[in-house]
Amino acid sequence: MAKKSLLLLLLILAGLLTYAQQPDAAGLKQLKQDQDTLQILSMDIFSGKGDDGRERAKDAFIPMLVRALKTKYSFRFPFDSLKTVSIQYPQDSTFRIFTWALERENGFYRHFGAIQMNTPDGQLKLFPLFDASDYITNTDSVTDNKSWFGCLYYNVVHRHYFNQEFYTLFGWDANNPRSQKKIVEMLTFKNGSPVFGGPFFSFAEDSTPKPTRNRFIIEYKKESTATLNYNKELDMVVYDHLISETNEPMKKFTYVSDMDYEGFKWLAGKWMHVNKIFHDAIPIGKGAPTPQPLDQKKKIMTQPKSAEDYQVVPKKQIVPKKQ
Repeated sequence: MAKKSLLLLLLILAGLLTYAQQPDAAGLKQLKQDQDTLQILSMDIFSGKGDDGRERAKDAFIPMLVRALKTKYSFRFPFDSLKTVSIQYPQDSTFRIFTWALERENGFYRHFGAIQMNTPDGQLKLFPLFDASDYITNTDSVTDNKSWFGCLYYNVVHRHYFNQEFYTLFGWDANNPRSQKKIVEMLTFKNGSPVFGGPFFSFAEDSTPKPTRNRFIIEYKKESTATLNYNKELDMVVYDHLISETNEPMKKFTYVSDMDYEGFKWLAGKWMHVNKIFHDAIPIGKGAPTPQPLDQKKKIMTQPKSAEDYQVVPKKQIVPKKQ
């Protein structure tokens, strides 16, 4: 009985603590007002008139967002009206990541973002993300928030190993008029600061082992679709095997899915490559229909994993490869 009473008391205290960590009435009112302004600006970043109009909206959006986040306990405010801004939380809610994109008239994209930490006292601890992808010559490098490989994050998977937290980030880069990319990389924190990438994608179990990668990227044809995401049922990262439809492997903008699937399984603090997840792939033109080309303008920027990503293989046809 005493144990039950103690447990009940702890639950009540936890509930009171959670309640106390909400913005106060004045803070909540201010956050709602700021969100209304941010919503207008975010839409102008996404679909404003010309490069100049979108740049002006971006230049106004960033300081307004920082101002809003300075409101005490703003971490508890969801900003769910910002439909063109992706906001992702890990399972432990220790932080959240804001990311958004600006498309230029030439069809190229630039990304922006910030990591807000969940602080005990409700004060703002923010790491701005500076997109350096246009200048990063080695995409397999380990970077910090000042040299970020810009993208829109659409999922975060949390893993704990040897007293350290690992956050696997899944991102989408609309890239340029000819190709798009999907990215999976590890986020860790060193001395409280974010580190992007690291030797966490291993190919040691392949028949012909390849070097471990700090970041895994697939690039493919603009009008095509490809999966790269965590599959909860399989407890694996699953992605499309890509081939050049014109037999020009050096031209990534010709890559499309061949309806076969590879992946990574979590093992001893790393994602270990699995060359073939399913015994039988669906040949192109047979079984599930090949998705029609997408109108990129109609894609929702915060949902890069889209409906096509979930049409990998019908459940009844899934036969996991024996390990």
